[in-house]
Amino acid sequence: MIEGFRNFILRGNVVDLAVGVVIGAAFGGVVSSFSNGFINPLIQALTGGGPEIGGSFVVNQARFNYGAFITAVINFLLVAAILYFFVVMPLNRLNERFKREEKPAVAEPSNEEKLLAEIRDELRATRGGAGTGGSPGLS
Repeated sequence: MIEGFRNFILRGNVVDLAVGVVIGAAFGGVVSSFSNGFINPLIQALTGGGPEIGGSFVVNQARFNYGAFITAVINFLLVAAILYFFVVMPLNRLNERFKREEKPAVAEPSNEEKLLAEIRDELRATRGGAGTGGSPGLS
């Protein structure tokens, strides 16, 4: 049981996933810091400033803070764009470059083809066994 767990942990996918989660969390902190330092002041400047980022509106005494939503969307787009352009695209190029030319597997003949080949072989054997002249079985 312990050996199976060890094999599971040491499998490449689990280690890669763990590294990805740690790097993703650290990268999320970088993006949050960037948003708080640059994006939020930019949104405040574009929407007239004030204590709230981007502003809000009230409907039936319920406050809707659309500035926080705008910041979250920008954070998501930044993370997605950076991961795509700096991780996904280079890895795809690397995989294409080192991709081995795999030969396509030889297709196994279907049951119909096998049966037809057996019939053909049997007909050839029957014709060859009867001799060259005359009909088989009329000697």
